[in-house]
Amino acid sequence: MIRGIRNAIVLWSAITAVVASADPYLSPLAIAVRGDRLYVVDTTADRVVAVNPMKARVVRAFPTSDAPSGIAVSPDGKRLYVTAGAENGRVFVLNARTGKCVAELVTGHSPNAPVVSADGNTLFVCNQFTNDVSIFDLAANTERCRVPVTREPVAAALTPNGASLIVANLIPKGSATSGYVAATVDVVDTNARAVRASIVLPNGSVDLRGVCVSPDGAYAYVTHLVSRYQLPTTQLERGWVNTNAVSVLDLNAMTLINTVLLDDVDMGAANPWGVACSPDGARLLVAHAGSHEISVIDRGKLHQKLSEAAANGGANTVPNDLAFMVGLRERRRLAGKGPRGIAVSGPRVFAAEYYSGSIGVIDLAQEASRAAVSISLGQAPEPDTVRAGEILFHDADYCFQRWQSCASCHPGGARVDSLNWDMLNDGLGTPKNTKSLLLSHQTPPAMATGVRETAEVAVRAGIRNSLFNTLDESYAVKLDEYLKSLTPVPSPLLVNGALSDDAERGKQVFDTAKCSRCHPAPLFTDLKSHRVGTGMGIEQDKKFDTPTLVEVWRTAPYLHDGRAATIRDVITIANESGDHGDTSELSQEQIDDLAAYVMSL
Repeated sequence: MIRGIRNAIVLWSAITAVVASADPYLSPLAIAVRGDRLYVVDTTADRVVAVNPMKARVVRAFPTSDAPSGIAVSPDGKRLYVTAGAENGRVFVLNARTGKCVAELVTGHSPNAPVVSADGNTLFVCNQFTNDVSIFDLAANTERCRVPVTREPVAAALTPNGASLIVANLIPKGSATSGYVAATVDVVDTNARAVRASIVLPNGSVDLRGVCVSPDGAYAYVTHLVSRYQLPTTQLERGWVNTNAVSVLDLNAMTLINTVLLDDVDMGAANPWGVACSPDGARLLVAHAGSHEISVIDRGKLHQKLSEAAANGGANTVPNDLAFMVGLRERRRLAGKGPRGIAVSGPRVFAAEYYSGSIGVIDLAQEASRAAVSISLGQAPEPDTVRAGEILFHDADYCFQRWQSCASCHPGGARVDSLNWDMLNDGLGTPKNTKSLLLSHQTPPAMATGVRETAEVAVRAGIRNSLFNTLDESYAVKLDEYLKSLTPVPSPLLVNGALSDDAERGKQVFDTAKCSRCHPAPLFTDLKSHRVGTGMGIEQDKKFDTPTLVEVWRTAPYLHDGRAATIRDVITIANESGDHGDTSELSQEQIDDLAAYVMSL
């Protein structure tokens, strides 16, 4: 049943999207460096590429049987650990010289960010959609355990002594109406194999992408956005909507020292991603995927200025100070597009230019005015309409002053940031939770109140009201085609691609409780608006669009204002009127089964 529904949706998306090129695009995502070699994950080409940076050429390429997502190198340089796959997640253990796969390790859903211990005996892997970290014994090639973390771990770094693994979670967990909504950084005690501390970042912190640890192990640095979601989105100037930041953590005290903004007063530094310290600890390097640049930060001066702010009682103003980094940081524009993963070797910084199929290189020993260069990973086809739309979606060059891209509020492949935004769509004072754009073109109308007749209308409104730009119609068409091409990711609750026993029972409850009346398969929406008793204030009697339930497992929180942290909350706490199904007479077991089914879609 689930496979059939999913296949129908994938076919629908394929029909409505432009047919992609048969040749793969080159999309470097992550980089590892060992000796005189760079090892690069080329995710859309299903391969790992070995690069000689001194000769600026590809030495060899190793194919993988699934899309790779992350890479780590053993301390002796003989093994590559490559994460790959989604619901069938695994780690390919490759011979670094020949590329031969010598072992496969089974992981959780959508593994990424592998980290190897200094002694080469242990491998840590973030499993994004099972919300945990796998710990592997590499001598036996077996999984020791999985450590639960907060939500969608996507980056990790190990302290030099191996005692702590610092894990960055992509988006917040919980209700969007709590008044303080922020993602966390989890510190895993590698000996106890448990989370020792969860460090909450400033209110509005979302889209955590990178983490690194200082060479002395005293500090960690995490890249993310600080979204000003409590303000109406009436302008972009001075970081009114989104600012781009790095947070500094004290690993001895397990606390947040402060968060500094990477933007300038009149120019954003959108979508910070990879972060690394130079080997001597003198500099902190940050890749900006949206504004296509590297921030080169004087780490000593950064800590000195943070200490002075704390001593002078000004620490609380730092996360709002767009001038704080003046004199501490250089912005170096790259030649390529979309830098994500980053690595440092000696004075040179390497960035994975995701949308250029290349590795960007800057030399810290050279003046900032020297142009960056790129090492090509090979010949790739010209972007078709879908690929061009994907590039536009992630490119802040098309936003006024480069403060944000479409992906700033829709990270993770045009999905959700878990925040409520007071947009210009339906008047001020009516904040709405960010919706996933999956199937948005196939399930009109758009927006929570259906204020946009179609997703095409919404895309063009977004260009005006979110990017604060006017673009030729051809740009909007490209964005349409990219969004139409999106396909659902199988739920982590499925068992070998099928419903669990609990979910099978829940499917029956879904029908008897009349949930299917408004959420019929295969799109699980009737494409209509209804009064469901959730409107408040000036929206007391408002009708709300029936959202698709496809992939609802990854789009929490729920309802138009994100008040329901879980699907179970939707069924119980937020359904007093019974307009979300006849659930008042259900037993606790039936409610659990119903939630299991919905979360499997």
